[in-house]
Amino acid sequence: MRVLVIGSGAREHAIVRSLAADPTVDAVLAAPGNPGIDLVAQCLPDCGPITDPAAMSKLAEDVGADLVIVGPEAPLVAGVADAVRARGITCFGPSAAAAALEGSKAFAKEVMAAAGVPTALAHVCTTEDEVIAALDSTGAPYVVKDDGLAAGKGVVVTEDHTEAVAHALACLAKPDGRVVIEEFLDGPEISLFCISDGTEVRALVPAQDFKRIGDGDTGPNTGGMGAYSPLPWAPEGLEEEVLTRIAQPTIDEMRRRGTPFAGVLYVGLAVTARGLRVVEFNARFGDPETQVVLARLRTPLGQLLEAAATGHLAELPELSWHAQAAVAVVVACEGYPHAPVTGAAIAGLAECGALEHVQVLHAGTAASPEGVIAAGGRVLSVVGTGPDLVSARGHAYAGVAAIHLVGGQHRTDIAQRAAEGAVLG
Repeated sequence: MRVLVIGSGAREHAIVRSLAADPTVDAVLAAPGNPGIDLVAQCLPDCGPITDPAAMSKLAEDVGADLVIVGPEAPLVAGVADAVRARGITCFGPSAAAAALEGSKAFAKEVMAAAGVPTALAHVCTTEDEVIAALDSTGAPYVVKDDGLAAGKGVVVTEDHTEAVAHALACLAKPDGRVVIEEFLDGPEISLFCISDGTEVRALVPAQDFKRIGDGDTGPNTGGMGAYSPLPWAPEGLEEEVLTRIAQPTIDEMRRRGTPFAGVLYVGLAVTARGLRVVEFNARFGDPETQVVLARLRTPLGQLLEAAATGHLAELPELSWHAQAAVAVVVACEGYPHAPVTGAAIAGLAECGALEHVQVLHAGTAASPEGVIAAGGRVLSVVGTGPDLVSARGHAYAGVAAIHLVGGQHRTDIAQRAAEGAVLG
């Protein structure tokens, strides 16, 4: 099978690597891809905007793709998966209508309420007066979420009322702006990807990511500075509880509405004193959690995603996993997340990639006459694997140490508490 992967980040690099190891996959193409993906797949850098449904569906037809995998959320919300399927090509990724679970937090809350999914109490606001009333209702810490897509950086959690109001007003200032004010959920967060064909649901292994830029969860939110799996502290029976109480009811509700969800339902969870609560839904694989989850997956990825895309997930055997831990550390450029400084040369890629039990996955990189350079805020994900988190961390940070990027930054505490045996990650 010829597989086309749409996207250019470390998530897509991880997907491409897994596909390349699948014996049923004859060729992997990526649109547009990146310099790292180009080492293991055919990149199509002149593919046009990946959010253009007509361009992406025509590309899939032109390259003879048997399966298209849409990586990022923006093309899904734009309807790329719909356009690909309209040409008779199998596509893994929800329709635009179903991707509204990520495209609109207000819609996601509506679906959760209808499906009886446990989540935070929320207020959907369209005016400043509604914002003030909602903040007074929830109290501090304030959780303020942009209703639309915000590349993982549309959420502000703060004790500062002025900051909360400012972020809410910035969200309202956008076209058709709405903002969601939620109660704060205590406890650690977990990411669990659930694969669905619109009816059947399978859970992958859980992971935890780190959103703040600095050690000790300090500084502003980012798209994610690292992740690890497994979670030794996770509640027993977590996956089954999420499938029973959250994922399956949501998939059933979406099908009842006439907008079946086939793809990845990313369930962001908080482990609170009152039990599991949904923080958010996304409609695609998360980044950087995908990098560690796929490092542990033994089941061939192409077979899994094709089964979901064609409605045959129930026929697939139980998923199989490597008995190993994985830790991903993100290397970001200078100034990230507020003012990324791009263009710096990246040295040590070959040395990092040559290390045993280490993968170097490209995110914001580009090719230049001088070599590979930083071209985005999050530049690389360095993944280490090993028999336990201590070993996996050691391999990941050995890989990071081999990379040289002027002004580059990374967290030094990814998975540290979990590796030390802390009860809650």
